[in-house]
Amino acid sequence: MKSKFINFLLILTSLIGYLEWGGNNQTFLFQAEADIVLKFFSEPQSLIHPFIVLPLLGQILLLITLFQKKPGKILTYFGIGTLGILLGFMFVIGIIGFNFKIIISTLPFILIAIYAIGYYRSFYTTSTQSE
Repeated sequence: MKSKFINFLLILTSLIGYLEWGGNNQTFLFQAEADIVLKFFSEPQSLIHPFIVLPLLGQILLLITLFQKKPGKILTYFGIGTLGILLGFMFVIGIIGFNFKIIISTLPFILIAIYAIGYYRSFYTTSTQSE
């Protein structure tokens, strides 16, 4: 049950990432994802980009783990990895640009991802040793 809650937190914290770019443009990832889903039906070819496809795939993988009896370690790792590409990149951009809004918006995901990796490593190590 704890692993499902961790995976739910990973999905939730991935949605609060904040982006800013030139011309006073800004958005949260949940807003960008809503635009992507709406655009999927009208212009699906315009959505084929690694920074769009990989994070969505990561969220889908983590969502699948919520419906498993025992969330899969490999699916969780792939979900963290694919989401981590975007959010890690955003974190680095925030550091380089001294943009604290971006840094603070990505930190929850990064911290929970680190905790999740540690949890899954210790959980699966102790469960296999006891069998």
